Amino acid sequence: MDISLLKTFLEVARTRHFGNAAEHLFVTQSAVSARVKLLEATLGLALFTRKRNDIRLTPAGQRLQRHAETIVRGWERARQELALEDRFVESLAAGCTFDLWPLLVRDWSLRVAEVLPGVALQIELQANDLLSQRLLSGVLDLVFMFDPPQISELVVRQIAEVPLIMVSTKAGIGASEAVGNDYVLVDWGPVFAVRHASHFPDMPAPAMRVSLGGLALDLLLARGGTAYLAQPAVEPLVEQGRLFRVSDAPVIDRSVYAALRPDAGERDALVHAYRLAAEQLHSRPIAAGAAVLG
Repeated sequence: MDISLLKTFLEVARTRHFGNAAEHLFVTQSAVSARVKLLEATLGLALFTRKRNDIRLTPAGQRLQRHAETIVRGWERARQELALEDRFVESLAAGCTFDLWPLLVRDWSLRVAEVLPGVALQIELQANDLLSQRLLSGVLDLVFMFDPPQISELVVRQIAEVPLIMVSTKAGIGASEAVGNDYVLVDWGPVFAVRHASHFPDMPAPAMRVSLGGLALDLLLARGGTAYLAQPAVEPLVEQGRLFRVSDAPVIDRSVYAALRPDAGERDALVHAYRLAAEQLHSRPIAAGAAVLG
């Protein structure tokens, strides 16, 4: 099958507009329509419902979307492998959630480049469910995340604990007062949500809710307020006096996990890269776990 058909299908599914998909793919709208019709004819199924200004995936289209993403990314991965320069002997594709990039994966990637110069490293930042999907499909080799995937086909190891601490732009504020005034609630995952609710059962609605710690930090520095943020990320700002720790607020730890496929042990470079992450954590202000691949 022509990969361009699947790429076009995915772009229409993403934009829900044939014209916009055509612009992004640098082709005509008639070419987009022709590709979608050819794909539907090949599969013998309708992939979109077409109404005026409302294009939606059919149930068959929804099922195809996941497989199409896997095929397209797998093809791109194969092209990258084949195009490796002579100085690279292998490629390694890793992924992480957005907040783990500055906390762990950025320094890890630099360390991998230093210690494994023959490995071409590719990094993706995605949400948990997409990371698990890409790992299962073989597009990614190793992922780092806060919430471990409940998937039996994957090997999951806890490698660290990240302390989340309450910080504020106001000095001397107490936790009860902080959660009631200009409080930014960060979605650190379901485990955090349960523990946060147990500590602050009568908390009023927060001023803002955000999905990333980095977004909350930007908001605090721009407009003031209070939030639970990763201690390694905010300690320099606390030392500079730009943020203040809310001393009576409990620390809420978030576990960091590495996930791999069961055949990971067959690739020396992948095992070495995983161990570099575990070793790195022992020299940083993040409590390290003891699990290392055998």
